[in-house]
Amino acid sequence: MEGLPFLPGYTFHDKDPTKTRYHVHQTLDYKNGYMKPVVPVSVGKGGEPIHFNQISQNELDELAKFQPTLTYGQAKQAPPEDFVPAHKYFDKKVLRFYGYFKETVHESPQEHFRVRPVEVYYFLEDDAILVNEPAVDNSGIPQGKLINRHRIPKNDHGDCWHWKDLNVGVDVVFYGKVFRLCDADKFTKDFLES
Repeated sequence: MEGLPFLPGYTFHDKDPTKTRYHVHQTLDYKNGYMKPVVPVSVGKGGEPIHFNQISQNELDELAKFQPTLTYGQAKQAPPEDFVPAHKYFDKKVLRFYGYFKETVHESPQEHFRVRPVEVYYFLEDDAILVNEPAVDNSGIPQGKLINRHRIPKNDHGDCWHWKDLNVGVDVVFYGKVFRLCDADKFTKDFLES
């Protein structure tokens, strides 16, 4: 049989070359209008008997004692389900400090300096800082944003200001100007205490 060409009619895959039944038995039936699955017990495709794999008791015991870690290695521990990345956790969360800076006055003999209040905003999502001076009507001094939102360098080594450097009662220097932080809002105080 090994010398026969692989052509239709020359193959002997079936045990019975005269076999004509190749249909699959029905596995769905209706009873009282409801669908009911029917499992063929002993007859398979084409009416052939189904051969069941008989498993011995020893093989069942061996399967019960099977540990997949011996075959596949240790399973990786899943991350905790309540994990939230930092960029999502800190999104739209801002620390707000209230402070002031002193501005020297050279033009007036009555005053040597002015105290100008500011609000320092620290954005936790990208470590950016914004300094804003609240506007006062008819003050005659340009007010509003003093420093636009960006990461402010702290020293010549390329380090930037971080929220750990800011606290109530400290002096911070942004671009040569000294700002004294004297208060913070409730969210900022709770955040720093935690």
